[in-house]
Amino acid sequence: MPLLVAFVTVFWGLNWPAMKVAVAELGPLFFRSINVYLAAAGIFLLARLSGERLAPEPGELMRLFPVALVNVGGWHLFTGLGLARIEGGRAAVIAYTMPLWAALFGRMALGERHGVRTLLALPLGLLGVLVLVAPERELLGERPLGALLVLLGAMSWALGAVLTRAGQWSLRVFALTGWQLVLGGVVVVVGWLVSDPVPDLGALTWRGVVGTLYASTFALVLCFAAFIKMVMLLSPTVVGIAMLATPVVGLVSSAWLLGEPLGLREVGALAFILPAIALVLWRRS
Repeated sequence: MPLLVAFVTVFWGLNWPAMKVAVAELGPLFFRSINVYLAAAGIFLLARLSGERLAPEPGELMRLFPVALVNVGGWHLFTGLGLARIEGGRAAVIAYTMPLWAALFGRMALGERHGVRTLLALPLGLLGVLVLVAPERELLGERPLGALLVLLGAMSWALGAVLTRAGQWSLRVFALTGWQLVLGGVVVVVGWLVSDPVPDLGALTWRGVVGTLYASTFALVLCFAAFIKMVMLLSPTVVGIAMLATPVVGLVSSAWLLGEPLGLREVGALAFILPAIALVLWRRS
């Protein structure tokens, strides 16, 4: 499990600057529409190669649809729109308030009772996130809509993780992930058709192509499937806490690749985040 968490943390962290570049060139919802359905095709291919059954049981897609709407549709819709308004690194920090919302929704939907380790790790990890975002509070206040949209994405992601955990599914991980992308992507496509123009693909740069391909392969095909697997094995709150180092990777990679500002606060944030991750994974490893 620690290796799986490390894999998702690094490659999802690198995804934030990749998405920022792609969103700037393609528009938030056109990019997300391509992103979701390219990833769905890749995941179904992996499911077929691994021998998974692709066809759901009768009625299963109806039960999966509302889960996919929040876990995929809400997350991609809100973060896509938010990324068009604030920096990728800052968006990553706000998005990883997810464990807080997962704890609240998990308590309501699953009746989760968290142990001492989780109750200590949650505020510790969120304090690390606060260290990251505190210097940007004035900037976020100037562009509150972008921050609010990403926050709504974090809440939607948390609710989707809890509902995925609560459901009874006949499908295995790859097929379950693929169907969530197909169903949840509908709301993203509708949003694009209603609000965004078709971008000028002739103006697309190699950076935009690379960003789109990365976000549609590593970030969704591999990392999202790994995330669903972790949610099926552990509490969504624990999974969220375990990946709190992701915004640090997002900030560092955004500074490295996009020239976004970077300071010593990342080290301070890790001083809180790494012990939080250790608390929830040490025994479970």
